[in-house]
Amino acid sequence: MPHKEKASEMKHYAGKAVFSAAIGHALDGLDLMILSFALSGIIATFGVDNTTAGSLTSITLAGAFLGGLIFGTLADKLGRIKVLTYSVIFFGVFTLCSAAAPNFELMAIFRFLAGLGIGAEFGLGMAIASEVSSPENRAKATSAVGLGFQVGVLVASLASAPIIAAFGWRGLFVVGFVPAVVAIIIRAFVPEPPIYEQHKASGKKHGNLADLFNSPTRIKYSIIIIILCTVQNAGYFGIMTWLPKYLNGELGLSLTSTGMWTAVTVIGMMIGISVFGWLADKAGRRPAFWTFQIGAAAMIIIYSQLTDPTALLFGGFFMGMFANGMIGGYGTLIAELFPTEIRGTAQTALYNAGRFIGGASAPVVIPIIAAGHGFGFAIGCVACIYIVAFIVMFFLPEKKGSNLE
Repeated sequence: MPHKEKASEMKHYAGKAVFSAAIGHALDGLDLMILSFALSGIIATFGVDNTTAGSLTSITLAGAFLGGLIFGTLADKLGRIKVLTYSVIFFGVFTLCSAAAPNFELMAIFRFLAGLGIGAEFGLGMAIASEVSSPENRAKATSAVGLGFQVGVLVASLASAPIIAAFGWRGLFVVGFVPAVVAIIIRAFVPEPPIYEQHKASGKKHGNLADLFNSPTRIKYSIIIIILCTVQNAGYFGIMTWLPKYLNGELGLSLTSTGMWTAVTVIGMMIGISVFGWLADKAGRRPAFWTFQIGAAAMIIIYSQLTDPTALLFGGFFMGMFANGMIGGYGTLIAELFPTEIRGTAQTALYNAGRFIGGASAPVVIPIIAAGHGFGFAIGCVACIYIVAFIVMFFLPEKKGSNLE
């Protein structure tokens, strides 16, 4: 009976910890999406051009990259839940400041500082989910955190228009602070993962960034993870940034004037994340990644050839399913490749490096290609990067069912 009670108690704790991590990652999705909805108002208020306003996304991702380095190493030294809470407070304060920014220069500074806080959410959320879950459910747990991002995107997509109508674009950033408060309250009732507490008591040095590259094997793992995360984010930001313009500008569709296209695509992403987590725990990490990488490449090529509105709607569902379904898998891969004393550092530093490289470059490269060949061709070219990801997966070990170091 005591054993059953202990197992039930651990399962309950794991559920709370994963939910807490998912709420944090939802802030990430919410923040980036409300920024995209606020851009038109920012342009009008501060009198800047499209390119200047669009740089706020790159500035936010640059902040996230630096924040990942800072908060990841702190989390290995001080505790995952503790530092994740600090990062949300940091994010919340400068999100509120963004709402009150008097000029574009200060807006850019506030977005960079808010990005510092948001940079911890994916990595530390994944570290927590992987450390509290059992080996046979690890990918499902990290995928649940990945679902949080899409919930944030969906909420922002549905709520942004009425909020802007009622309060203007500044109201988006005020409302964006509310989930941060919720996340802080929830985490007050979630203790640190037991495996972290045990390793912390061992006296090992925690949170050393250089340890990600202190051996040939670690160098190989770190470079491969950065490549995989770059592909993931290049695909996501490249497609989500320019596909609406492609549908409206080149195909003349009114579909994107409603929330239908976004909602259907995001729902496809959410289903894809859930299926990926199940498949990765059932069949293995590499088979799951290979299946989704092939699916992403195929669906992007197919989608770039579609012109019928109904076909585009359903095609968007499956493209979203495969292109973003892998997001939770990176948390599992990193957790199994790096030990507890640098797991927070690895999760935040490696993922945010890929997010900065891929997320900042793809939205710039795609219009360059489109200038000579059209957006359909440019979006189709995104399929090539998934082939690169497919190949590098051969160089990572399969660790399905393994215990964390």
